[in-house]
Amino acid sequence: MIIAIAGPIGVGKTTIARALAERLKYRYISGGQVFHEIARERGISVLEVNKLAETDPAIDREVDRRQHELAKAGNCVVESRLSGWMVDADLKVWLRAPVDVRAARVAQRERQRVEVARAELVERERSEWARYKAAYNIDIDDLSPYHLVIDTTLWNVEGLVDALAGLARAALTGMRTP
Repeated sequence: MIIAIAGPIGVGKTTIARALAERLKYRYISGGQVFHEIARERGISVLEVNKLAETDPAIDREVDRRQHELAKAGNCVVESRLSGWMVDADLKVWLRAPVDVRAARVAQRERQRVEVARAELVERERSEWARYKAAYNIDIDDLSPYHLVIDTTLWNVEGLVDALAGLARAALTGMRTP
């Protein structure tokens, strides 16, 4: 089974996807890790890679290609902004939360002021959403590829992982039934 967890910056994708993968004993595949690898390989920051990707679609395509290849082996949780669009997953989940909540989470994680985190988050998303539209004609507001849309401000991580693990098991059982 392949599970795709997607959503904007700061919704809890990484936390939830890692915990879900651990709960199900699946591999965890992160688009963010791949993007950070590309930044490290080039010796620049993630924000700089985002800027480069605005004029070089090969960067996003490389992230997507690496993630898609890793997921092919199955039994994994794939986490990225567009995993529901880019990965042939059996269960596709979009996580969301208000921008101020997401900015506060990022500020705490990155140990920075909320105003700085919010400004960087908004700029990264502007860059990414424009790239996705230009490169793939994906409207980030179109959630039609997703089976579930969940607001992460309503439940804690444990509750979300419990629910998603149960839904994944139910989907897996349904896939086996003729």
